[in-house]
Amino acid sequence: MNISDQELKYLQLLSEQYPTIRAASTEIINLSAILELPKGTEHFVSDIHGASEAFLHVLRNGSGSIKRRIGEIFGDSLTDEQKQDLATVIYYPESKIPLLLKKVDDAESWYRDTLFRLIKLCRVYSSKYTRNRVRKALPADFSYIIEELLHQQESIANRQDYYSSIIDTIIKTGRAHAFIAALARLIQRLTISRLHVIGDVYDRGPGAHIIMDKLMEYHSVDFQWGNHDIVWMGAAAGSEACICNVIRVSLRYANMETLENGYAISMLPLVSLAMDIYGDDPCERFQPKECEAFTDHEQQLMARMHKAITIMQLKLEGQIIRRRSHYGMEDRLMLDKIDFANGVINVEGRSIPLADTHFPTIDPDDPYSLSAQEELVMEKLLLSFQNSEKLQAHVRFLYSKGSMYLTYNDNLLYHGCIPMTESGELKHFNFGKDDLGPRAFMDRLDRLTRQGYFAKDKPGQKRYGMDTMWYLWSGAQSPLFGKDKMATFERYFTDDEAFHKENKNPYYDFRTDERVARQILLEFGVNPDRGHIINGHVPVKVKKGESPLKAGGKLLVIDGGFSKAYQSQTGIAGYTLIFNSYGLLLAAHQPFESTQKAIEEGSDIHSATEIMEKNRDRIRVCDTDDGKRIQAQINDLQLLLEAYRTGAVTEKT
Repeated sequence: MNISDQELKYLQLLSEQYPTIRAASTEIINLSAILELPKGTEHFVSDIHGASEAFLHVLRNGSGSIKRRIGEIFGDSLTDEQKQDLATVIYYPESKIPLLLKKVDDAESWYRDTLFRLIKLCRVYSSKYTRNRVRKALPADFSYIIEELLHQQESIANRQDYYSSIIDTIIKTGRAHAFIAALARLIQRLTISRLHVIGDVYDRGPGAHIIMDKLMEYHSVDFQWGNHDIVWMGAAAGSEACICNVIRVSLRYANMETLENGYAISMLPLVSLAMDIYGDDPCERFQPKECEAFTDHEQQLMARMHKAITIMQLKLEGQIIRRRSHYGMEDRLMLDKIDFANGVINVEGRSIPLADTHFPTIDPDDPYSLSAQEELVMEKLLLSFQNSEKLQAHVRFLYSKGSMYLTYNDNLLYHGCIPMTESGELKHFNFGKDDLGPRAFMDRLDRLTRQGYFAKDKPGQKRYGMDTMWYLWSGAQSPLFGKDKMATFERYFTDDEAFHKENKNPYYDFRTDERVARQILLEFGVNPDRGHIINGHVPVKVKKGESPLKAGGKLLVIDGGFSKAYQSQTGIAGYTLIFNSYGLLLAAHQPFESTQKAIEEGSDIHSATEIMEKNRDRIRVCDTDDGKRIQAQINDLQLLLEAYRTGAVTEKT
């Protein structure tokens, strides 16, 4: 056996973990067995936009997977009501059990039946995993008992009494409620092997911080950043322009819950500025949307805060555009084009009337500088964002689990778009001598985004990274934004609809072309014959006949509108995607009423599931990315075995 010095050093290190032929052989056997198991179920969600109740319900029910499995296993042996009750117990055990017990005469009998049904379900779900992996998922309090129940065969005569006595003892000791809750959580966990979040947890709805808390405790998750995530990441890093955008969008949709209660960020400095500077300004064009829960006085205050932060944002964005000329965003410089005397803005060879001409903090001679009071407010807001422990924890999680894109099990996942030319070719970007294709460009943006947060001891690098995050939020070639401009000034201050128009990147015209989809897959190293693109960002307008399936099935768009604000456009309440060992299933969800109704009335989200792709042969672990890693481990262990047997490495008996 010819072994290089470097290989020998590696094998000696590996022998510390597997010190004997027996240990290495046993691990090879174990890993080889894992390769033959069915692949785990992947769950894809996108564009949650703070809709925490609907998202958490979809997470609990596995996009309808649990209810479908209950139907398969129990068939006609349970009524529809019993099936729904069992499903709701799995989703919300602590809340549903007391309600069901009020309706039964014999609580012990109900507990016994429910336990048997849940154990039966657990056995089916656990059959896709090794015992060791199931063991790691078991709750500490009941791990031994659950393991016994999962692997005992109660149909065997000499085991019937043993099995029944475990169930009876659980009930008689008053632990049935807690045990059912433990089984329910185990089923939820075993239903989904890995969760993919394809961007945009933040903005619109009030529960982004709640969603992030749940994702942080989820057993296996990855994240592809969306434009609404990146602006919060930039704000947490310390980008003043991103902070202004985060606050502006929150005020626009009367959604201060995440900022104030979720992250304890004080708005008092902005309130003071708004009242001092805009106290007599009606701010008609800054009235918040979706604000029925607020009084007229609260709405007026939010409108003044909204205008104050918008002016600060436009100034700070102008500063970035001026110091980063290579962004090519000079057309976004508006404040220096205002003719204050005549109440117009002179752009594109036109004089466009302004619908709001009250600009008390803008200096015509230096329009992009903050006033002294604005500077003070910005300093206080910056400190609040940087010192919010929960926000910083959530953003660090987004960095550790997130990226601009992901290739996983022959699928390419990204939130927005791959920038393209008008002729339908993938766009290349030049940085000095470097010609970057789409993948290299996104890798560069990924690196700069991390630099903007982590390069604390290098101010220049950190500032460049923070500016990159702002660019990703609103830049013309941003893969997360996907438009030629964000017409913030135009929409707030003029009534000229042509001036408001934001043009989408050519990607959105060409993403229906299978040739283009295959070209993108090849660019990112994915086999175009097997692979798919999973995309979010732009809601699928089902009510207008639009399909989420594009490019001959090579591209799937799963933004169906989790947020209520989008549901009038889409006609549904979100798409999710399931990729199990049999193939791809697309679930279209109807609006979710409330968690309370789901618990009390069993009003599950109605999900229409469509099989997108069915495999002739069941996909096994050996066919996945995890399988490739396991096979590489096996190969290394086989080399170690040979080294032991040839004497190149000595056993540590």
